[in-house]
Amino acid sequence: MSWIWCNGDFLDGPLAVSPADRGLTNGLGLFETVLALDGKPVALALHLARMKAGAARLGWSFDDEDFEHEIPKLLARKGLEEGRVRVRIAMTAGAGDLRDLARGSDALTWITAAASLQLPESVSLMTSGFPRNERSPLAGLKCASYAENLIALDQARLAGADEPLFYNTRGELCETATANVFLVKGGAIFTPPLTSGCLPGTMRQRVMQQVGVTEGDLTEADVASADEVFLTSAIRGVVPVSAIDARGISVGLVTARLREEVRSRGM
Repeated sequence: MSWIWCNGDFLDGPLAVSPADRGLTNGLGLFETVLALDGKPVALALHLARMKAGAARLGWSFDDEDFEHEIPKLLARKGLEEGRVRVRIAMTAGAGDLRDLARGSDALTWITAAASLQLPESVSLMTSGFPRNERSPLAGLKCASYAENLIALDQARLAGADEPLFYNTRGELCETATANVFLVKGGAIFTPPLTSGCLPGTMRQRVMQQVGVTEGDLTEADVASADEVFLTSAIRGVVPVSAIDARGISVGLVTARLREEVRSRGM
C-alpha cells in the first residue's frame, strides 16, 4: 500500500509536489531517517530535536505534529507493524523567492515508510576524490540537497566499495556519505568532532553516551594505524568496516561487542 502522511493527513496515493517547491527544484529542505522496530519509532526524540535544530538554522519553525503517534498509525496502515522499518520524515521550503529562505504557504512535511533492507555484516570504504567542506553553511545539516553524497556513493560503487570516506578541506577525517565513523586504537574509541563538518548522527550520540569515546581531529595516518574501524547510523546501528581503499581491516572485539550490545538493546 502507498499510504503516506502529509501536512496532518493520511493519503493513499502519490504525493503531489508543486514544480515551484524549492525543495524539489533547489534541494531546499530537510529530512530524517528513523528506524522503527515492531511498529515503534526508535530514538524519535533525537531525530525530531535534530530536525528542529536544522530548521532553526534555516529560519524555519518546526512542529513535530505529534509524530510519536502519527508514525505508528502510518505503519499500521501500511502493514509494517513487525520487523525493521525505515521511516523518512521530510520537509520542503515550498514556493518562494530564491533570495529568501522563508517557507512558502505550499511547503510540505511528510512521512513515508518502507521495510528496511537486511543489515550488512560489514562494509568497505573508498576515500572520496573530493573533500567535505567543514565551512559550508550546510555542514551538519540533514539537508535534502544530497547530490554530492549520491555522486560519492556512485564513485564508491564503481570502485567496488560500499561507501565513500570523506576527509575535510583541512585533511581531517569527517564521515561517510550515510554514516559517522569511529576508530579503535589499543581498545580506545575515537571519532571526529562536529567541527570536522560531520553530521551530528543520532546513533553517534547514543554510542557516545553508552561507551567512552574521545572526540578529536583525526588524520589519514590515524585511519591507517587503527586496529578497528566502524560506522554508525540510525538504520544500521554499528557496522564494522572490513576494508578501506582495498586494504583489509579485521573486525575486532571492541566493534563486535558494541554491535551486539546495540542490537540487543534495540538501538
